[in-house]
Amino acid sequence: MANVLFTNVRVIDATGAQPYTGEVLVQGNRIARLGRGTRSLPTAGVTVIDGAGATLMPGMCEAHTHFGWTNSKTLDAIQKMPHEEHTLWAAQVAKQYLDHGWTSCVGAATPKPRLDCVIRDAINSGQIPGPRYLAASQEITVTGSLGDDMLPHLPFPEMSFGCVVDGPEAMRKAVRMFLKYGVDCVKLNLSGDNLVPGADATTSWMSDEEVAVAAKEVRVRGRRLSCHARSSESVKQAMRHGFDIIYHASFADEEALDMLEAAKDRVFVAPGLSVIIRLLNEGEVVGVTNQIAKNMGYERELEAAVKSMKAMLKRGIRVLPGGDYGFAWAPHGENAKDLEYFVKYLGMTPMETLISATRWGGQIMMKPDLGEIREGWLADLLLVDGDPLSNISVLQDKSRLLAIMKNGEFCKMPEIRSQRSRFVA
Repeated sequence: MANVLFTNVRVIDATGAQPYTGEVLVQGNRIARLGRGTRSLPTAGVTVIDGAGATLMPGMCEAHTHFGWTNSKTLDAIQKMPHEEHTLWAAQVAKQYLDHGWTSCVGAATPKPRLDCVIRDAINSGQIPGPRYLAASQEITVTGSLGDDMLPHLPFPEMSFGCVVDGPEAMRKAVRMFLKYGVDCVKLNLSGDNLVPGADATTSWMSDEEVAVAAKEVRVRGRRLSCHARSSESVKQAMRHGFDIIYHASFADEEALDMLEAAKDRVFVAPGLSVIIRLLNEGEVVGVTNQIAKNMGYERELEAAVKSMKAMLKRGIRVLPGGDYGFAWAPHGENAKDLEYFVKYLGMTPMETLISATRWGGQIMMKPDLGEIREGWLADLLLVDGDPLSNISVLQDKSRLLAIMKNGEFCKMPEIRSQRSRFVA
């Protein structure tokens, strides 16, 4: 692990305080000391990285991650990749996220039952590079809703994008299976989606009895519940049953907002704006023109989602980046566009946006010492060529990430050249 001093850097510590010129000493996997100004900390026995005014900030957390999504045009195409190739694909994507500055990721569903767990364990054991990762189950759904891709002439469960259950006992069996495999979070599809004919985003499909069984089984084993919940009723259903992570929440009404606010110290929301925005504006890559996307309901949903997220932010509810990346119109690696969308559509300041991606990221990862630059905290750090507070889109260019550190180890080393260069050994 590192014994490194970052000096002559502009520190964004993600506490909300204004940036300052200073130094950050990393020893082992922890931030050992902070200093203001230059050359305020001892340099003996450490590698000195002279940032020449570059920005040092915490590593970011992607709160809605699908390593197993294959940049495909449709949901069913994702599931058709054979297991062996799918594992290799997910490992490659995990590294891609780390290379783009996402040092933590929350799994939001996997296409195959054990895939997320296998990737998480391989990262933790050092077999493959990747971010800190919380593994998810498949999306658990009911017949006819999002994730049910079984065809009448091919009624094989393994061909379905989601795990299809009907009734409390089928739900119990599915949830217990995923818990047996070791998931950190079980995900239920409580609402429909505009991608599904006859089950659009305003619908809610799962019964309270089915949801209650899942909640009980998950709590017994100390795991978390997340959900796909675009409709207002599905958000309220999630809150009644104690869900921890709400994905989308586009159509949350006043009652749903009140319920979210009452649980704001526990619950997290990741709206997934990218899928909506980019299908509206860039969907022609999959044959979806702007008019087709409007007809599917995406313009209406974007308007509702923006209104809902703005209301949540005013109520102090944590809204995190994570945009359902991994589709042909929103491929992996472009996740930092979410930060730009938060500023452009939700009216967040760049500082508020960075806090949602860092400080709140540590909280959703259940790491009380992650996501800020503080003495004694875990050393997940990005050295950025530029100022994200002046131009949040700088984080979309991975070449501007001069160094990436996770848990005190460089995942991307800064270039170390001569005394007159930017970085000095």
